[in-house]
Amino acid sequence: MIDVFYKIKSLHQLGVKIHLHCFEYGRGEQDELKNYCEEVFYYHRNEGHKGFSHKLPYIVCSRSNNDLKENLLNDDHPIIMEGIHCTHLLHDERFANRKVVLRLHNVEHEYYYQLYKHENSLLKKLYYFHESNMLKKYEKNISDKVMIMAMSEQDATKYSTEFNTKNIFLLPVFHPIADVKCNQGTGCFCLYHGNLSVAENEAAAIWLLQNVFSDFDMPFVIAGKKPSEKLQKLAHQHHNTCVIADPCEQEMSDMISKAQINIVPSFNCTGVKLKLLNAVFAGRHCITNKQAAASTGLEDTCHVGECPEDFKNLVEKLYHQPFAAEEISAREKLLANLFDNKKNAEKLIAWLW
Repeated sequence: MIDVFYKIKSLHQLGVKIHLHCFEYGRGEQDELKNYCEEVFYYHRNEGHKGFSHKLPYIVCSRSNNDLKENLLNDDHPIIMEGIHCTHLLHDERFANRKVVLRLHNVEHEYYYQLYKHENSLLKKLYYFHESNMLKKYEKNISDKVMIMAMSEQDATKYSTEFNTKNIFLLPVFHPIADVKCNQGTGCFCLYHGNLSVAENEAAAIWLLQNVFSDFDMPFVIAGKKPSEKLQKLAHQHHNTCVIADPCEQEMSDMISKAQINIVPSFNCTGVKLKLLNAVFAGRHCITNKQAAASTGLEDTCHVGECPEDFKNLVEKLYHQPFAAEEISAREKLLANLFDNKKNAEKLIAWLW
């Protein structure tokens, strides 16, 4: 949603008139969107058994909506489909000659397979496994029906090699970072942050607690949304580790900037990790693994490890090492070259018209 919102803002700033169609299922209507869109339409998503199909993945079938299609047919504007989720209209012949592009958020079948691997609930594991299989067939089927804009080189390469996709291009993630805001010098703790209600993120936090910080004295903070009781109990077993539950946006920004090391491992190799982007452009030293950094453009700004011993060695090396002005300059160059919202919006406009 961050990528979508800042894409809308960037296109609006360049004079594009946006007619936004979105599904609402819990967040409510957002008045902020009226500042950047000509019109905003909301649709009901068919959740639960009403959204299931034997032919289509749940994330696609549950977003099938006739009102949406009829509204889209009222004009001849180009259409951006945000994620595999919103591609149901590709099966409607009425859109055959329409300019339609797909914004690829993840290689979805791999993403759901990773969710399956890290989920503890048997029912959810079965759902993720089934959805992963459905998505693999579905992604292959639509991969040459539309122009695709991938967020990372890795996702673009995956589609090209696995599905033989020809019409796929890189369009880096849109983000809220206008300037690099890293602090020089040294911070006073290590930080892992993320949505802790997501099984993959909780697994990463637990991995760090059990394999990296279990025998360290330096402070380690885990911060994020809805941490489980299990995670909080594990953190409280050590005198140097703690969990900060549900921090507000300002509190999270303060922690990222004040940490000496932001540690952002991931067990999922698709898409771009926005928490890694935040850590690179707002924090000091950043430690991650190949799965999180590969083909994101952020590799040279991070210290990459794989096994627990790698992470321990990097933490010991960096914890007392001041963050230098030269490292900030390198990040500013990267932000200007690869993650410039205005440049990427101009690239998107050229593709659409």
